[in-house]
Amino acid sequence: MVGKKLIQEYSFGKIVINDKIYSKDLYLFNDKVFENWRRKNGHNVQIEDLEEILRLKPKKIIFGTGAYGLMKVSKKVKELLDSNNIEYVSKKTAKAYEIYNNLDDKRYVVAAFHLTC
Repeated sequence: MVGKKLIQEYSFGKIVINDKIYSKDLYLFNDKVFENWRRKNGHNVQIEDLEEILRLKPKKIIFGTGAYGLMKVSKKVKELLDSNNIEYVSKKTAKAYEIYNNLDDKRYVVAAFHLTC
């Protein structure tokens, strides 16, 4: 949805999206929440962790790396995104959700959030 603020609140281990509370890592695409986004190696985003996300054909991915920024996006993921002309941002989740909320056009944007550390 264009310009709509989906995410109302974030705090350690909890995010509120469209009045619903989530406590597991997730990602968003076109107003849809994909719950329980799991990674093979929890705090390290690897290529295989993005298979479902890449099927959505995003033009941009916003990674929320947790309250303290402990989730890291691997160099191989960054290289893959660069080679496919997919823009990406990697910030602590509190900042990442603000970036997402402030986008005028959220079409083709995935926001992937780690909710804890």
